[in-house]
Amino acid sequence: MKHIGKLVTYLILTVNAVFVVLLLLTAYSPHIRPDVHPIQSCIGLLFPVFLLINICFLLFWAVVRYKFTLVTLIGFLFCYPQIRTYIPINFHTETIPDKSFKVLSYNVMAFGNLNLENGENPILEYIKDSKADIVCMQEYASTTDKRYVTQKKIDKTLEAYPYKNIQSVGAKGSANRIACYSKFPILSSKVIKYESAYNGSAAYELKINNDTVTLINNHLESNKLTKQDKVIYEDMLKAPEAEKVKNGARQLISKLAEASAIRAPQAREIEKEINSSKHKYIIVCGDFNDTPISYTHRIIAREMDDTFTESGIGLGISYNQNKFFFRIDNILTSKNMKAYNCTVDPTIKDSDHYPIWCYISKR
Repeated sequence: MKHIGKLVTYLILTVNAVFVVLLLLTAYSPHIRPDVHPIQSCIGLLFPVFLLINICFLLFWAVVRYKFTLVTLIGFLFCYPQIRTYIPINFHTETIPDKSFKVLSYNVMAFGNLNLENGENPILEYIKDSKADIVCMQEYASTTDKRYVTQKKIDKTLEAYPYKNIQSVGAKGSANRIACYSKFPILSSKVIKYESAYNGSAAYELKINNDTVTLINNHLESNKLTKQDKVIYEDMLKAPEAEKVKNGARQLISKLAEASAIRAPQAREIEKEINSSKHKYIIVCGDFNDTPISYTHRIIAREMDDTFTESGIGLGISYNQNKFFFRIDNILTSKNMKAYNCTVDPTIKDSDHYPIWCYISKR
């Protein structure tokens, strides 16, 4: 019996080691180019799954044989930067400097499809009440029908922002727009050119006090999932039958990989824009449509700080539909800037994204 117990123990340890290797593979998957290996690049989506499994192994060995916790702890050590990026733990104890300014990034989903409630739009009211100094919006829209959100309504509600810039993005004829509303002067703006039928990015120069700051607002390639695809995903979670999971996963990964391959060159164009900026202070924000453990995030954030990693707490899930629990909205800054209290705010559910905001100051 003693030998059987030892055999089972080492068998469990071997399984533990396999899951540590899988955790490391997912942690370093952002180094795989999606436009070269699209399917393989998607394994980063499983990072939280393998992280959770390894946490369970750690707890198990802590109770059964604490020396074997070393296997998992070594794995955690080798992917500590990815763990911290994915689920940071920061305590909001620092005083926000008086000269800091607040940045809000929000995929507004056409202001909740342009609906008004008692003559007001909840998303517009949220932005007004946020008292942010700079607001970057994705999936911006308006209509001339006064029963819904008009441009005049937007401007009146956001009258605290004397400067604005609205850009059409995507291929010619696309209805998608992104916008920047600012309390600071917008000196210039341009659309960043890259291939996309519907999505896009814009770069602005803002005069913030005595400095000119480069601001890049992004809505990168959307994951090409239809309503039916999302239903399949939810069904897999509710009733994970082997055949259903196999067929559903194949269909979902195929579409996610296709979108990831399109985002890869988009991310490289954003990186070029960052590197070519003639201003030393840079802010990059928006809907990346990719997780913190992805090629897209790694490339764009290569010379930047992720404000949620630096000053946020927890998972910061920013997409709130169909049980796709990921943080895909970001605010990044150049390393000569410091972020405070970065927050993904789940209190407003009128868009399929939660807003993300933080305070920023010069170091």
